[in-house]
Amino acid sequence: MYYKRHIESTIKKAAGMFSAVLVTGARQVGKTSVLKESTKGLSYVTLDDQLVLEAARNAPGTFLLDNTPPVFIDEIQYAPQLFPYIKMRADEEGRNGLFYLSGSQQFQMMKNVSESLAGRLGILNLAGLSLREINKDSFTDIFIPSPDYFEKRKNSLKKLNHEKLWEIIQRGSMPKLYAEVNSDWLMFYSAYVKTYIERDVHDLSQVGDSLKFIQFMTSVAGRTGQLLNMSSIASDIGISIPTVDRWLSILISSGIIFLLRPYSNNMIKRAVKTPKLYFLDTGLAAYLLKWNTRDVLKNGAMAGAFFETFVISEIIKSFYNNGIIDPPLYFYRDKEKNEIDLIIEHNRVLHPIEIKKHADPRPQDIKSFNVIDKIQGVKRGSGGIICLYDKIISLSETDKVIPVSFI
Repeated sequence: MYYKRHIESTIKKAAGMFSAVLVTGARQVGKTSVLKESTKGLSYVTLDDQLVLEAARNAPGTFLLDNTPPVFIDEIQYAPQLFPYIKMRADEEGRNGLFYLSGSQQFQMMKNVSESLAGRLGILNLAGLSLREINKDSFTDIFIPSPDYFEKRKNSLKKLNHEKLWEIIQRGSMPKLYAEVNSDWLMFYSAYVKTYIERDVHDLSQVGDSLKFIQFMTSVAGRTGQLLNMSSIASDIGISIPTVDRWLSILISSGIIFLLRPYSNNMIKRAVKTPKLYFLDTGLAAYLLKWNTRDVLKNGAMAGAFFETFVISEIIKSFYNNGIIDPPLYFYRDKEKNEIDLIIEHNRVLHPIEIKKHADPRPQDIKSFNVIDKIQGVKRGSGGIICLYDKIISLSETDKVIPVSFI
């Protein structure tokens, strides 16, 4: 069963603007499926096939003669030799929508892409299924906590009870787990981690100790929603800080984690400069930490961190699916312990968001929003608390209680 992906319209738009479209993202998030759906009737070739891969690497010019555009080339990261030849073919033909490419190692490809296909390539990020996609909700706008957004959002809103929400948080966002409802969750993620380390990790870096890397992933998962502390991770696993730094770059480049940047401004002197880290798939984090059922996770010590991680990842997906690969998302924390979980910058306006697992939000939950008013040169827009309350209500003139179903 194929779940319709909201990025489909963005792929079509990008194909009308660029000679080539590259869809990147973590393993198993559905890159191949969405591109096959978007390129029905076009040629398809995968570099997972060893014979095909050898041809692409050893004779890239001939490879493109055998696979004439428009064509979908899957797992393009395995043959970066193709990029200069794709450029030449794109320049020869002088039209858009010639090449559709997928790859699960975004940053490794960027050097080749920037040198070979500058101005000719539209790059899109794909994450796992969004809550909207799981609910077969047609709403595709980026999340902005504004009155206009809420008015539009309510027209297609799907009901979501708390038990179902925690089931989704624990299960994760991998399409296969929803397309095949009888899939064994433990078996799926066990195979996922094994394949990820054998393929993506070893391709990106020479990691000699796979068990140590799994311990590292588990340590990072246990810190989802926290400030990045490389010293703590290094001490936890018994590896050096440079190794932590290198292994974190692997998790970032292969779409496993997202670093949320602190909001910075020349007028801010006491704000922290360290990013917060989030897993993009709560199911993978739950597997690594052995939160094996919905109820155990919901009632466990990390329930708040997982709820926050889920909300952040859903908001990120709303930007990714609209073609925004570097979402303008930040957080704020200063030495006076003022903290704002998320700041969305939109049209030069800052929208503050607090994320709470409970269902009884109070005005004091948003007292830190006033910090933005003291920052010279910026404007504070509408914001609110995303939580488990079931309806939108006003907390102030500009801020609202926002049910998680509205993201």
